[in-house]
Order: sequence, then C-alpha cells, then structure tokens
Amino acid sequence: MSDADLSARIDGIRQLGSVVRAMTGIAGARARTARQQMAAVEIYAATLHDAVSQGLAGPALAEDRLTARPALVVFCAEQGFVGGFTDRVLEALGAVPPETDLFLIGSRGVAMATARGLHPVWSAAMPSRSASLPKFADRLLAAVFADSGLRAVSVVHAVWTRGQVTTDRRVLFPAPREEGGAPCAAPLTNLPAADLAAALGLDQLHAAVTRAALHAFAAENEARMAAMSAASRQIEAELVALDALARRQRQEAITAEIIEIASGAETGR
Repeated sequence: MSDADLSARIDGIRQLGSVVRAMTGIAGARARTARQQMAAVEIYAATLHDAVSQGLAGPALAEDRLTARPALVVFCAEQGFVGGFTDRVLEALGAVPPETDLFLIGSRGVAMATARGLHPVWSAAMPSRSASLPKFADRLLAAVFADSGLRAVSVVHAVWTRGQVTTDRRVLFPAPREEGGAPCAAPLTNLPAADLAAALGLDQLHAAVTRAALHAFAAENEARMAAMSAASRQIEAELVALDALARRQRQEAITAEIIEIASGAETGR
C-alpha cells in the first residue's frame, strides 16, 4: 500500500469513527430520555390500576364483550445497526395463529417479518422521538379498534436487561385479574359501572401500550449503543494497526534513503 493510499485509508477510518461516536451519543441520549419517561407512565398506570381496583373490575370486561378478532402488537426495530434485535423479537413471536390480527411496528421489523412470511394487517414506523410515543399509542389503538368492537390485545416487545436484549410477551386487554386482596366497596359513579370499567380498561390499555413502546424504543437504542461500541473498538484496533504500518513504512523509507545516501558517498570517494 502506497503512502498516499495508507494515509487516505487512515483518514477514512477516523471519519467513520467520528460517525460511530455520534451515533452512539444520539442513541444513548434517546435511551436515557425514554427511561425517564417510563417513570411518569408507571405512575399513570398505577393510578388507573387503583381506580379499577375500587370495585369497578366487574363483568364489564367479560369474554362475551370481546366481539372482534384478537390483536397481537409487535414492536421491532425501526432502523439497522442493532445486531440481532429484530431477530430475537420475531423468534419470540413464533407462529401467529390464523385467527389473530398482527400489528407490526418498526420499518426494519416489517421488512424482516415479511421475509419470514408474516403479513401484518397494519404496520407503522416507530417515532424517532420518545415524546411522540403517547400520541403514537393513540394512533395504534385507533387502528386496533377501528371496527368499533372490543378485542383481546397482546403485545410482544424487547427489553434491555443486563446488557442484552430480552423479550416480553403479555396480554394487555382485558387486563389480567388480580386474585386476593381486601375487598372494597364500589364508589358512587354517574356512569353505569360496566361502562366506566370498560373506559378505564381502555385507558389502562393506552398506558400499557405506551409503556411497551417506551421499552422497545429504549431497548433498540441500547442495542444500537452496544453495536456502535463494538464497532468503535474494531475501528480503534484497525487504526492502531494502520498507524503501526504507516510508521514501519516511514522507517523503511528513511532507512532506504540513508542507505542510498551512504552508497552515494562511498561511490564518490
């Protein structure tokens, strides 16, 4: 490799390293912001849970009120450079029952799911900002309940745990009943208890979908940080090797020049 080619190679890798560091910083900031917003969603969800627990979780959400096909919401990666993030989510998804409607989130995930023979009834790109996820949950649920019928809703999403991607799969609607606990008197309401419980159940579903979206958003960016960190280490190792090669070539060039000068001096005597 000529000196010019080697120098160009080193400059190119250094520029690539700058891009990788920038991507790492952006992913880290997005993951931190999403995790901070999870706390607010958890408080909101806990408040709704307490409201439903006050004697409202009666027959309003019985099976006979679920008139539409079950829905399965799957959060995948929106972009690349996340390692096996989407593969793990799709593997956890497994075979989708034919009577279930699949709702798939994440452009990268949609492409990979289609290649696996999965065809969602509805798909969308994941928002680029975690602050947009509550409104996105509104849009998603509008699509889920577009037929104006209640349906069972489950979700599959990634969770970043101890430096690796894991998956979480759970039923969101109707909310699972909790066994035990001290009974409490139902509060006075202006609405029929069944209708109020159904409305609060849908609010709980919105909080749960937002929480799942935040987990998926944070996990994707954590996975991207891990992938970019590995890329940074590879870049640093390659730069060390190329710098050593450049020093060796310069030393060889200097040695050759000294030998040439010395040979010329001997000839001139």
